[in-house]
Amino acid sequence: MNIAKRYVNRLKTEFSGYNGKKFGKDLLAGITVAAVALPLALAFGVSSGADAASGLVTALMAGLIMGIFSGASYQISGPTGAMSAILISLVAQYGLNGVFIACFISGVILLICGIFKLGGIVSFIPTPVITGFTSGIAIIIAFGQINNLTGLASEGESTIDKLISYFTLPQTFNPTSFLIGAAVMVFMFIYPKKLNGIVPSSLVAIILATVANFIFNFDVAIVGEIPKTLFLENRLDFTAIDWSQINNLIVPAISIAALGLIESLLCGASAGRMKNEPLDSDIELVAQGLGNMVIPFFGGVPATAAIARTSVAIKAGGQTRLTSIIHSVVLILSMFLLGGVMSKIPLAALAGVLIVTAVRMNEFEVIKDIFGRKIKTAMFQFLITMVATVIFDLTIAIIIGVLFSVIMFVLKVSEMTVNISDVRTDNMDVSEDTMKKFRKTKVAYITGPLYFGTANKLSQRLSEVVTDDEEYVIFSVRGVPIADLSGVNAFSELCDQLIAQDKKIYFSCVNPAVAEMFQRCGLEQKIGEENFFWSTDKVLNKMASE
Repeated sequence: MNIAKRYVNRLKTEFSGYNGKKFGKDLLAGITVAAVALPLALAFGVSSGADAASGLVTALMAGLIMGIFSGASYQISGPTGAMSAILISLVAQYGLNGVFIACFISGVILLICGIFKLGGIVSFIPTPVITGFTSGIAIIIAFGQINNLTGLASEGESTIDKLISYFTLPQTFNPTSFLIGAAVMVFMFIYPKKLNGIVPSSLVAIILATVANFIFNFDVAIVGEIPKTLFLENRLDFTAIDWSQINNLIVPAISIAALGLIESLLCGASAGRMKNEPLDSDIELVAQGLGNMVIPFFGGVPATAAIARTSVAIKAGGQTRLTSIIHSVVLILSMFLLGGVMSKIPLAALAGVLIVTAVRMNEFEVIKDIFGRKIKTAMFQFLITMVATVIFDLTIAIIIGVLFSVIMFVLKVSEMTVNISDVRTDNMDVSEDTMKKFRKTKVAYITGPLYFGTANKLSQRLSEVVTDDEEYVIFSVRGVPIADLSGVNAFSELCDQLIAQDKKIYFSCVNPAVAEMFQRCGLEQKIGEENFFWSTDKVLNKMASE
């Protein structure tokens, strides 16, 4: 079934039996989500290097477009901390117009990924890598708020460059900004969880900080004018595109698309378990692609599905994708009716909200599990990805994390265990001649894949144990799942050495795939088909009968 038909069928199922009661739940959930999304949209707009209005436009357009075409009834999309973190350097290097172009290109990439059903690729990214990436993004977000929180100045494209610049540039500390931001953080941490489900702490903190600014008129940076239009002055205009920049924006666009794919599908997987409704990943990627292709024409920045807003929608009783649409309508009304008030919000207050958000982004339970179990591979996966995310960008960090995981996996599965033992002759009712044969026999039990490296290990292990006194060697290879050309050739050379020492060789428990490789490489012919058996017992019976 193609994507269009699947989408229509989802809508039919989703709105089957829809009535006023369900609409009431969608309405309440939409208003609740908007209350959560409003301060975050303003904060992420500023932190991305754009402005608060851009973040607001992104949230409401993403809620409309991505909500309508989503692959599930519950996904709520908008600007996110992770996306803002990778946009900072892009804005610094190419300006907002570069962000708009990269956003459009990333939308095309996501659309193609959805059409060609590439959503399953996210399942190949190990959990510690994703967790490390999330923690790395949290660090970038937190450090990115230092300027707004303290009034200090920094420059540079990367987090490291900005940190270094704090020691090289002339600085002026603003204690008022710091106190406002610190007060917001403390308030959000001590805010009762029960009330947070009714009115989010971030919204209350922003309101209190704004009221205080109206009363005392603090000497601090504020959000500034919120335009009462959906078409911002700075937006994508094809006639003003510098086409010479396109090649430079391909890699950033891939990073944005990769993040959009990962965040949206992980959000859908998590929320799907909460609502017991699976996400159609292909439809979702199409929705994300369409949204990110349209949003820059309104002056918005790249968006993706957000787990915080999505989980709020589900917990608030959202029934259908109308929750996302209603949340966008509420944001539009806020933009037109409350723009004058929002313009007075201290940037330090938004910085406080984002720092708390960054702290809460960390999956502390998962991190505790990774380090608590002391699994070294998982610990290194987490740490390497986290550090790479801070130092490099998303794409490089994910590639480094996955490559490290692949290398560790290959090393793990490539381990070969070789146990060599004598034939146990206890309670054997055989002739004395047969007993002498058994006493001159070694059985090599091999576990693991057979390739060049492991064949050398086998040769070394045999040379340590097998002496001139042994006349028979039995290779029990039940634990060998695969064999390649290099491994079989090395094994064949080992057999040549044993044959040259006048030792008789037998094989037992060879699985079909390995047997086929032995045959194709000529090892079976060399040893003799009659010397291959299903079990070691049958080898011993053969030896006893000779």
